[in-house]
Amino acid sequence: MHSNPARPRALIRWFTALALALAALLAVPAVAQTARAESDPRPAELPKTLKVGTEGVYPPFSFHEGSKLTGYDIEYFNEVARRLGVEVSYVETPWDSIFAALDSGRIDIIANQVTKNPERTARYDLSRPYVTTRGVVVVRGDDDSVKQLADLKGRSSAQNITSSWAKVASGAGAKVVGVESMDKAADLVTQGRVDALVNDELAVRNFLSTHPSSGLKIAVTTDDESQSVFATKKGAGIIGDVDRTIAQMEADGSAQKIYDTYFGVEATAPSTWTVIKQNIGPMLGSVVSATIPLTIISFVIGLALALAVALARLSVNRLLEWPARIFVSIFRGTPLLVQLFIVFFGLPQLGIKLGPWPSAVLAFSLNVAAYAAEIIRSAILSVPKGQWEAASTIGMNRALALRRVILPQAARVAVPPLSNTLISLVKDTSLASGILVTEMFRRAQIAAAPSGAFLELYGVAAAIYWIICFVLGVVQTRLEDRLGRHVAS
Repeated sequence: MHSNPARPRALIRWFTALALALAALLAVPAVAQTARAESDPRPAELPKTLKVGTEGVYPPFSFHEGSKLTGYDIEYFNEVARRLGVEVSYVETPWDSIFAALDSGRIDIIANQVTKNPERTARYDLSRPYVTTRGVVVVRGDDDSVKQLADLKGRSSAQNITSSWAKVASGAGAKVVGVESMDKAADLVTQGRVDALVNDELAVRNFLSTHPSSGLKIAVTTDDESQSVFATKKGAGIIGDVDRTIAQMEADGSAQKIYDTYFGVEATAPSTWTVIKQNIGPMLGSVVSATIPLTIISFVIGLALALAVALARLSVNRLLEWPARIFVSIFRGTPLLVQLFIVFFGLPQLGIKLGPWPSAVLAFSLNVAAYAAEIIRSAILSVPKGQWEAASTIGMNRALALRRVILPQAARVAVPPLSNTLISLVKDTSLASGILVTEMFRRAQIAAAPSGAFLELYGVAAAIYWIICFVLGVVQTRLEDRLGRHVAS
């Protein structure tokens, strides 16, 4: 390909426009935050609305009944907030990311049975305990070899790796196997993939009563007393008010009333068919409100970026070609989940704080751009050089030739691999649940946690993904036929 002075200038204009658009996107949260700070007269230590981090998949403390978030911690903190005169906005976050969300300012306080320990006391402001319990060791019903905590030595134990119970298990000599939630840990024990799990007695007894067919039993009750607290960042100025409210609730009996609601009666499990009927609507709703929009927006932006990157890769100007080459190498050479976490949890440390949706769109778009750029570049290179020369002979400059002659021919070659990228993106949107986007698979996880209907609900989720991808495959075939209609065989 031959150099043309107009081409680098056009590419520079492309990159400048994209950079300005990205800068505007990043500026919106900061401007909005400043506006709120100027207009809200409430004191900083007690926000008008408290953003409360919770898992949403940890019954009986935080779970869903259909689409409703409920549980002991939820009802308890709702009463705390009511007495404080503040609104509550629950931010459902996987346990292993919940303290990262607190550190990055995504949430104001954690209400998810946080166990008080010296490390957390040193790093965070912790409330007075609102419930106290003990730990238990859970094994399969036919396993009589664990009679004390020390018997876990050399065995595998499924745990949230950032939880206090993981430290109890590892301290006993167990090999800790990391899982996202207790329901998944219990499932691994049932299947014989790990030997045991250590967790809170109240949570375990609730699980056993709602999953009578799990085949699990409590083998050991530990001497480790667990004091559950609410946690905020150091110096946030919230815990003092929360402590006074907890004391009031204990004094007037309302705390005990909430406790009796969840732990004073035997819990029962709904049927699998009931669980599916309750949750198929919210799952399909998340497809429409999250999965599909997230896919379309990210793919369109990613495709525009990919074209710019592909043209830069084809340029003989090293100032354009090398940055594009490095961009492709970085985003193809690192996991998408890591990219999502860097954008969402890492950038706030640099003063760049994006919401869950903008973070997901940014990460997905950049990832799509890296893969699609190479597809577009190879498609352009597949067009015979004679097409460039033919366009030149009829007076077209290179930009016009690219738009009217080269890209239409390259599109026919690029459609199949770009369609595969789009289909992959549909499935990759499930990773957005890790940065607080409640898409369809997250809905399935939320529903499966209290019910244990993993096969059924994950099967429904798989079927929904397959239907979406099947439709996209049909569209791909139609588009290929249309683009190849006038191509000589």
